[in-house]
Amino acid sequence: MSIKTHEKINFIIEGEPASKANSRKIVTFGKRPALIKSDKARNYEKNFALQCPQLEILIETDVKVELIIYYASRRPDLDESVVLDCMQGKIYANDRQVKQKYVYWGLDRERPRTHVRVSTLETCDVPSDF
Repeated sequence: MSIKTHEKINFIIEGEPASKANSRKIVTFGKRPALIKSDKARNYEKNFALQCPQLEILIETDVKVELIIYYASRRPDLDESVVLDCMQGKIYANDRQVKQKYVYWGLDRERPRTHVRVSTLETCDVPSDF
């Protein structure tokens, strides 16, 4: 799916994201140990790439990202980092552009998924009472 405009974009990614903190496994290359992404993390990235819209022109300004991540069980921690990483090169140029994020945890045992809304930011407003 190719999208031209990007003031605000909404989409859903089916599947449960891997936690970035737990998405590495130790393997050995010869006698050297190394950390690589887990099978779950690699599979999620492939799945995400197939489902994520591809903007014709990537967003290059700061963005706000809103996510509702529905997990299949109560066990996983809320972790949006893999989702933000996967949008690089498809929605925005770099996940460093994310200046505001709102992330919510949900439970759906039958259909784990992530609802995504990305919108451009003119300014990064911070509440004055902080």
